[in-house]
Amino acid sequence: FPDEECVLFFFFSFPAGSKHWLDWRREVELLSDLAYYGLTTLSGYQTLGEEYVGIVQVDPSRRQIPSRARRCLFVLCHAFVPYLLEKALVCLENELEGGPETRRRQATSGTWSLERWLRRAAQRAVGLLTERQRKACQPAVFVIQQSVALLHRLHVALFYVSSSFYHMSKRAAGISYLCVTGPNADDSSIRSSYRLLGCVSFLQLLVTLSLQLNNLRQRQRARQEWQIYRSLSPRHPANSASTPRSARCILCLEARRNSTCTPCGHLFCWECIAEWCNTKAECPLCREKFLPHRLVFLRNYS
Repeated sequence: FPDEECVLFFFFSFPAGSKHWLDWRREVELLSDLAYYGLTTLSGYQTLGEEYVGIVQVDPSRRQIPSRARRCLFVLCHAFVPYLLEKALVCLENELEGGPETRRRQATSGTWSLERWLRRAAQRAVGLLTERQRKACQPAVFVIQQSVALLHRLHVALFYVSSSFYHMSKRAAGISYLCVTGPNADDSSIRSSYRLLGCVSFLQLLVTLSLQLNNLRQRQRARQEWQIYRSLSPRHPANSASTPRSARCILCLEARRNSTCTPCGHLFCWECIAEWCNTKAECPLCREKFLPHRLVFLRNYS
């Protein structure tokens, strides 16, 4: 909710500062959600939106309100599980990348015990993998992150068609709604409009999925091209002490080998930027998004 986020930003960033707000934004949002649902759903009251449209929560029998266990399960799945999943994937992604700068940021960021526990668990899990297995798991984490967003969109499309369970957490807890004001005369036409919207959402989801699969194939092609060109011999010796700073690759900090240009105009080694694009399709310098097939290999560049 944008209005709620603006209120939280004002009350938290004003005394603590914007930097602390950026560091603790997800934790503050989690606490606000738990407080809101604790005062409404867990206490047996309607939320503001439910009271406004005249609906009440019911269990699968549709004859009584959900039990306290169902309501607790809903709040847990709606507020805490997404936060925990996001933190776990971020910690796992950082550990798989394994850069020294990333480890330094992790050591100085966040003091919450749960985040430290997730980081240690990710370190133990990644420590059991070989270097090749780490590289193979990096795209898998990206796929999981994208799959979560696609799953949410699929669930919303199902809601438009079936008119039940807008939130995945309510489906998990078996909580549905019962209208207490009585249906309107044009209720059937409204349902038909939402079914049409659901069909359009399914079509949009299929287009998005096909585009992401195409992007995955392009990344695989870029990786194959990297394996072909990484055996090319450099024109100049890779002596970093005598190499001008402008002729170095910022990813390996050595003289650029097989110079490659991104669409934004920055230069890197072919193998370095191709490997980078396997997990992040963006420029390491300016963070401009681009597709891997738009990399330009400069054959005669010196």
